[in-house]
This record gives sequence, structure tokens and C-alpha cells, in this order.
Amino acid sequence: MVSHLHSEDLLELYIPPCLFNPAHHLHPPAPDRPLRICIEGPLVSVQRLLPSIEWKVSFRLKVFPQPAGPELAAITSRYLYGHDVKGSDMVVRHEYLGWVGQEDLASCIDYYGVTFDHNVPAGEENPEVLMINITDIEVDDGAYANQMLTFRVDPVDYAGKKIFALPRCCQTRKGTQDRWRVNGEVAVRDKLLAGEELTGEEQNEILLRFKELVKKERMGS
Repeated sequence: MVSHLHSEDLLELYIPPCLFNPAHHLHPPAPDRPLRICIEGPLVSVQRLLPSIEWKVSFRLKVFPQPAGPELAAITSRYLYGHDVKGSDMVVRHEYLGWVGQEDLASCIDYYGVTFDHNVPAGEENPEVLMINITDIEVDDGAYANQMLTFRVDPVDYAGKKIFALPRCCQTRKGTQDRWRVNGEVAVRDKLLAGEELTGEEQNEILLRFKELVKKERMGS
């Protein structure tokens, strides 16, 4: 699958400052803080950020990561930390492809996300997670964005100019499941990349283990 957008359609990522005072401790994150970051959103928005990227999408032959994965991770990292990625500062760990349901569209996705680590030590399986959602403000003149955000956005400020993305702290959805879900998905991906064959039930058991880890940590804090 190839994007039909052209280089002149390329837009910039925009993450507004935190609305709260004091700001949430991960918005923005401290440069030296180990963090697992997940950014996801509608495919059309990701394509506007990366119009020249080819998508190697097949439901039967899955490529990991997609060529867009490291690029989207690098753009996000650069925005959050203010500099280009250095060495192993950023490691892609997982990606999410939202498949279109129709059988005749088995090679199409309409949603994409990538998870990457920033300074996470090897062996750390349950780091803090920063969840960022990309919102396509152009498709409905900002209607959905204004439902999920704690402030109103004007589509005129973004349409054709910027790709709007926002961490959970400034959304109406608080993301109470983000940490165990994202870390569990990374654990599942690691096992699959190592050649293990996991049933759906086994994958769910891994996710439930991380759910319990996060629950115990919260109870102990």
C-alpha cells in the first residue's frame, strides 16, 4: 500500500503544552526519564506526516516494523525532547495496525500506532508509559477532537497546517489501562519476535499479568 499524498502535503506534528499548572510530569517528559511512548491515530493523519513512506501491509504477511514506525517514532521523539534521536536512545518495540473489517479490504488499514522506548534499561518490562493520540481535525471539522479534549480546538488553526496530537493528561479519557496494555503488548511482541507461537488465550494471560503488576504498584504507592 502506497500513500497517495505528495511531499508538498507533508504537515508537521503539533503537541500543545500541558493545560495544567503544574504540568503533568510526562507532558513534557524529562529527557533523562526512562519512558515507553505510544503514539497512534488515523492512517490518513500519519500519511500526512510521512507522505513518501511506502506501507507494506498484508494481513497474511506482516512486516514489523512498518517503514513508517521508526519515522513516526523519530518525529515524536524529536518533538518531545527537542533534538534528533541519538544512538540507542529510541528503540521501536511494538506497532498497532487497525485493519479495515471487510474481507475484500484485507490488505487495508485505517489506523496506525507505534510504541518506542526512550532510555528504558534492558530488562525493564513495566516502565512508565506516555500515551499520545493523533486526532484528525479535518475529517469532521474538529467535532470528535472537541469531544475527547478538555479544551476546544478551532479546525482553522490546524487544517492543512499541523497534525494535532495530545497526551492523555489533557484528554477526557484518562487512560487508566494504558500502562498495562502497552507494556503487555510489548511483551507479547517480544515473544512473537523470538519465534514463540502464542494462542489468543496465552496473549491475554500476558496482558492480565501486566494488569496485575500495575494494580499492585498502585496499591503500594
